Amino acid sequence: MNRSRTALILGATGGAGYEIAEALHRRGWQIRALSRRPDYGRTLLPYADWLKGDAMIAGDVTDAAINADLIVHAVNPPGYRNWRGLALPMLDNTIAAAKATGARIMFPGTVYNYGPDAFPLLKETDPQNPRTRKGKIRVEMEDRLQQSAGQGVRVLIVRAGDFFGPHSTGNSWLSAGIVKPGKPVKSVTLPGRNGVGHAWAYLPDYGEAVARLVGKDAELSSFESFHFAGHWFGDGQEFANEIRRAAGAPDAPVRGFPWVLVQAFSPFVRLFRELAEMKYLWDVPVQLDNRKLVQCLGEEPHTPIRAALLVTLEAMGCLPDAALGEGKFNLRDC
Repeated sequence: MNRSRTALILGATGGAGYEIAEALHRRGWQIRALSRRPDYGRTLLPYADWLKGDAMIAGDVTDAAINADLIVHAVNPPGYRNWRGLALPMLDNTIAAAKATGARIMFPGTVYNYGPDAFPLLKETDPQNPRTRKGKIRVEMEDRLQQSAGQGVRVLIVRAGDFFGPHSTGNSWLSAGIVKPGKPVKSVTLPGRNGVGHAWAYLPDYGEAVARLVGKDAELSSFESFHFAGHWFGDGQEFANEIRRAAGAPDAPVRGFPWVLVQAFSPFVRLFRELAEMKYLWDVPVQLDNRKLVQCLGEEPHTPIRAALLVTLEAMGCLPDAALGEGKFNLRDC
């Protein structure tokens, strides 16, 4: 009898880590998670083997990875603090653990790596010339992963646009800037300009795609990169309309994001500084070419946008109680 495969998830309480763990668990994988707060993690993923430790401590990561077949590196520095001082050392610890155990590394990629020369349709082979500080760090992280692949480590990168979903964190644009969590939708704020397209990735679909790719490990090379297209809207107004319909608020006003205010206070507020740095991703269309992924899997997992937003908005506390009680929002109607 073949032993169950084991995946170590770093960042299992985050949106991507959680959904990847769920998708792998459905396929019979044993899930192991490393956290400084394992008691909190057990409430989210009770089936996982939770280990107390810190991704910043190399020994903790290597010990947690013993006998693991896969290490999902979905951990990020909290908030926007000290990315270079935290993100790079954590990744180095994961690479060292993979070298010691033979596990493949799975790394969620972002569009931050690219500059305007690669827009509007991003392919896996496009040059990465970022124009932001965080983008440069992300490129350096992927460079280290590629170098490790030349040293015997197997790497899988799956890149996507902006995440949203029922377990997304406060860093999600949907919850941090577009609608207000914890109350019914009264208005929708759009960060992008009218007529500019944007790519969104529904986290359960993304986790499912990762799990399917991992299942084809024997067919993958030592370093593989795939792009996940997700939900593409050629105009941000289309996304706003879908939010309003899903929230049962078709007449809610759609407002522009206060970029002028964000930029004015960016020298003094770290969050505003980070948001202002990413504004260029909302000024031009940024879409991901998923032809390689579809060729590998046959299709990309894709939940209809209305169903995806219903689940997400309900988890955020943004659907009116009366409507939920009446059964007005039924996924079968989507």
